[in-house]
Amino acid sequence: MKKNGVMGSILSYAKPCKGKLLLSIACALISVAGSIAPFVAAYHVMVLFFDNSATSGAIIYWSLVCALGFLIKVVFHAISTTLSHVSAYTILEIMRKKIADKLLKAPLGITQGLSAGKVKSIVVDQVETIEIPLAHVIPEGAAALVLPLAVFGYLCVIDFRLALASLITVPLSMIPYGIMLGGYNKTYSKYMESNEHMNNVVVEYVEGIEVVKAFNQSTTSYEKYRRAVESFKKTTLDWYKSTWKYTTLGSVILPSTLLGVLPIGTLMYLSGSATLPDITMAMLLSMGLVSSLGRFILFFNQIKSIQYSVSSINKTFDIGELPQVSRERPIKKHDIRLEHVTFSYTGKEDVLHDVSLTIPENSFSAVVGPSGGGKSTLARLIARFWDTTKGSITIGGVNIKDIPLTQLADEVSFVTQDNFLFNCSIMENIRLGNPKAADAQVLEAARKAQCDEFIGKLEKGYQSMAGEAGDKLSGGERQRITIARAILKNAPIIILDEATSFTDPENEAKIQEAIAELTKGKTLLVIAHRLSTIKNADNILLINQGKVEQSGTHEAMLQKSPLYSEMWQAHIGAKKWSVRAGSKEVLA
Repeated sequence: MKKNGVMGSILSYAKPCKGKLLLSIACALISVAGSIAPFVAAYHVMVLFFDNSATSGAIIYWSLVCALGFLIKVVFHAISTTLSHVSAYTILEIMRKKIADKLLKAPLGITQGLSAGKVKSIVVDQVETIEIPLAHVIPEGAAALVLPLAVFGYLCVIDFRLALASLITVPLSMIPYGIMLGGYNKTYSKYMESNEHMNNVVVEYVEGIEVVKAFNQSTTSYEKYRRAVESFKKTTLDWYKSTWKYTTLGSVILPSTLLGVLPIGTLMYLSGSATLPDITMAMLLSMGLVSSLGRFILFFNQIKSIQYSVSSINKTFDIGELPQVSRERPIKKHDIRLEHVTFSYTGKEDVLHDVSLTIPENSFSAVVGPSGGGKSTLARLIARFWDTTKGSITIGGVNIKDIPLTQLADEVSFVTQDNFLFNCSIMENIRLGNPKAADAQVLEAARKAQCDEFIGKLEKGYQSMAGEAGDKLSGGERQRITIARAILKNAPIIILDEATSFTDPENEAKIQEAIAELTKGKTLLVIAHRLSTIKNADNILLINQGKVEQSGTHEAMLQKSPLYSEMWQAHIGAKKWSVRAGSKEVLA
């Protein structure tokens, strides 16, 4: 997004509701005109009394003018406020959807680098600050600026000397306000950094509360939480302490217009150059003048605070997207080929080095290797969570960069160890695999994924809520729900990334049955720690330090790869230990 200043950015956000906002400003200006009418009526009534020419008819007339002006002010202010708020929250909705869309289109590596606290701060808090200029500053700020100008113009009609006298306190009050705003940007940045840090720590503390309690680290974790909250409190109070003197001084000086109008008006009256009604009216109008100026200064102060939020939002909109094409490509085969693929997260250190391999259509291939070797990175590159630094990846001979992301998502099902469920019904969680699927199709997918048994025990069955992130279900149950999604999606390519790494023995058999159902007639790629789950793979790829070190069947790998053989022995030993431990537990 083009960076054209804070108001330029805000106005660019306002384009979808431009007509409503312009009408809101017009209504605000009409409201201003109505608010001046009572002053005009009061002036004429005073003149009538001072001239001893007041009649009941004239007083009634000017009273009606006053009432009509007040009615116009109230009605058009209400219309203006309604239009501006409807526009503001419509725009906020659009902005939040755009941010979500931007995060979906950005490389996963970038979005994963954003903490939950920061994303919450941008999407909820900082976008919300845009409501202030859209709903208030633009329409009301225009009115707050026009009203003093109109009042000053009317004062000039009465007597330009009294008009100038009413402005004496304005430049004097600008001195403390100017000092206060001098270091505002730096101070506000520090305030927002402290706020973001507190948000991150709060989210971390809440999400990790189970671990904190399990390892009796409540004192340490709470101390970090307490320090973050106290730091934010200190930063906020320090900011207020550094500005309250100037704010108070400015707010005391600005409304003191009588200090100029009263002595100068008195001298003018004594010299005979001004009438008493003129001086009285000047005193009344000068007080109305500064109240509007005070609101305008408040809006200006809010604009300064909004700069930080607009900058953060613009940075989010400026996140780079994966380049994509719009025209779908026909994909007749579903073999996967990597040719001289190199990849780096940072651009400095490569995670994968010149990897070339082929995964035939309808085959069962597995990727194994030490942790940190690049297994999951390779799988995610095939699903195009990132783009390769060098080399190419093709599906059926078509470079995945030439396939629209929506089409590629239909071609590949990605099932990971992180089984996130939304806080909606289990039925709708499964239907995410194919939003157009009928209930019967959802139920069939759930049956194939071995979900029937545990769902049937729930009070509301398939209409039971999964809870926040699926916390009402066990890990194995969440895993089977995600497999049911993938079955419903029915993509020709299946990638399982450590899909059973955290599964308990009781659920593993059922999950293996579910996976067997999921992968019938598919091109299957499995990233596994449990080597027993991929013994029957058509081809096993051993990745170590970002390179394909060996490949072959299980038996061939045991013969020619010392590292694979060592991993197998370690796995078998761990499995035997687990069985013995389980037996002891049963006997106990």
